[in-house]
Amino acid sequence: MSRLNRPLRTRHFAPPLAILTLALVFTPGDAQQLDKVQRDRGLQMLRDVTDALRKHYYDPSYHGVDMTPKIKAAEETVQTANGNGQIFGAIADVLDNLDDSHTFFEPPARATRREFGYVLTVVGDDCYVTNVRPRTDASEKLSPGDRVISLQGYAPTRANLWKINYLINSLSAVTTLRMQVVRPDGAEKTVEVAAKLRQQKRVLDLTSGDDFWQLVREDDNAEHLMRQRLTEFGSALIIWKMPEFDMTDEEVDRILKSVKRFQTLAVDLRGNPGGAVKTLQYLVSGVMDHDVTIATRTGRTKDLKPILAKKRSSPFQGKLIVLVDSRSASAAEVFARVIQLEHRGVVLGDLTSGSVMESRFYSMSDGANTKVFYGASITDADLVMTDGKSLEHAGVMPDERLLPTAADMAEGRDPVLSKAAKLANVELDPAAAGKLFPYEWQTN
Repeated sequence: MSRLNRPLRTRHFAPPLAILTLALVFTPGDAQQLDKVQRDRGLQMLRDVTDALRKHYYDPSYHGVDMTPKIKAAEETVQTANGNGQIFGAIADVLDNLDDSHTFFEPPARATRREFGYVLTVVGDDCYVTNVRPRTDASEKLSPGDRVISLQGYAPTRANLWKINYLINSLSAVTTLRMQVVRPDGAEKTVEVAAKLRQQKRVLDLTSGDDFWQLVREDDNAEHLMRQRLTEFGSALIIWKMPEFDMTDEEVDRILKSVKRFQTLAVDLRGNPGGAVKTLQYLVSGVMDHDVTIATRTGRTKDLKPILAKKRSSPFQGKLIVLVDSRSASAAEVFARVIQLEHRGVVLGDLTSGSVMESRFYSMSDGANTKVFYGASITDADLVMTDGKSLEHAGVMPDERLLPTAADMAEGRDPVLSKAAKLANVELDPAAAGKLFPYEWQTN
């Protein structure tokens, strides 16, 4: 399925800072004596990923980048690497040369699951702690509203936060992070945050009751976190908190039918990483009174069809408000921009991620008796909006840019959602708005 989403990372104006250079900083704890089997496996991963790139990448010229020496350098790194982190970093660095938000390497899952218990969000040009999980080491040392000025020695910005997150969460096995933060009152402090660790089984026995029901619980929890949430205010306003674009036509229909009696629909896409093209098309058609060309595709072939949204018999015709932030990516960005270009509604919040391409994920594996699974997302088309511009590396600038302050984050206030309600003639103070959709954590 063609997708417009960034589940692993978001990026915006990424500087020429190689992933491998960063990976060397993050992987000392991952250092180990690699044997020939492990190095050969690393080389096989590199071959599989670069082969998928050659076959499927939308631009066979790779934007003018000569990939041959990049791949050769990665092979040499794999041959001399002192840990899996360096191997993964070398493979990731090959794809990073393309500066493409949807082309990335997904390494094998670690045997130990790590959770640091915080969420970082770029607000404006600064990076803040926006959520902290109770009963974790982070909850003892960090608070919402803390501005992060250094993370593992790097200053996190809109430009590089995706790289730091990608390294921490996917490429490295680091279990402690060093952070320098500025509290809302201006006090500065340096902390070391330890991850909560949970050992995972390398092999699951699905004939075992424990293993089977563990998978069921994890799947149920994932569905719960990704559920669509709606809050009503009389007949004046309904707020739709949409976590991702991954719904069936029937699910979209059900929600759109339920919102038709309201004067205003506010679609909250903050933190939404995107998702399926089909969901995007169906949602656009559900709020427009005419056929819409969402975007045209450019790729290897000249006959790529544009992404269209066909007029529906009974679309929502009330007032439309869309909320976005720096973590709104891909399909979420495209939807917001279509609303602007079609003059259908108003977009509030922060500049979006600028991660807009169309891609497919290719699953890969190595091994006979014991398989190791990994994969790569490869961009198969660039998207051009009807104004002739791409959103990649640009993002969507809201009609009204509204940024919560450090004090707002510390107190749990949501001035953006409050403003959306005001536009619908509903009184909703920022403190009450901040309680409508509390952040939910994955269960362990």
